[in-house]
Amino acid sequence: MDYGAMFIMKFLKKYGMLILLVIINIGIWIYQPQKEYTILYFTGKNFLNFIFMIVPVFICIGLMDIWIKQETMVKIMGKQSGLLGMITSLLLGMVTAVPLYALLPVTGVLLKKGSRISNVILFICSSTTIRIPLLLFEISSLGMKFTLIRLLLNIIVVIAIAFFTEFLLTEKDKKEMYTRIEEL
Repeated sequence: MDYGAMFIMKFLKKYGMLILLVIINIGIWIYQPQKEYTILYFTGKNFLNFIFMIVPVFICIGLMDIWIKQETMVKIMGKQSGLLGMITSLLLGMVTAVPLYALLPVTGVLLKKGSRISNVILFICSSTTIRIPLLLFEISSLGMKFTLIRLLLNIIVVIAIAFFTEFLLTEKDKKEMYTRIEEL
């Protein structure tokens, strides 16, 4: 295969979905212009929401990366952190109120700073399933008893998932994960 064909294949692999969406939008614009205006309106609105959500997250990540020393993070959430690391991870996850795509860069910084893999998984899982704003809504909608039972079961399951996942990873996998995160 020549260089030109390889370049085109690489380009299509990277931008193929975007190109397909542009072609579909052009087709809708030609055949049903009123629907295309609605599509463009919602696309623009969602894009602005995404930008206004992700920019502050990246600013906080940058500040966290600069201000928090690796030794401090290792002490709080590292391999030897024990119960303190677990509780910190759970609480940090519970108070976050951002979408999952905004949490992933945070987890990268946590790993880069030397956090234990199970603590990072605890953070991700608790931030997606045990958020305090959701708990308040759940109490008002489904009652205190149901919410407390679900909360207790979620905490148990989240802890089990985190430690089981870390247990399944080999030392080679863990080293590779930490190496890849350092390259970012």
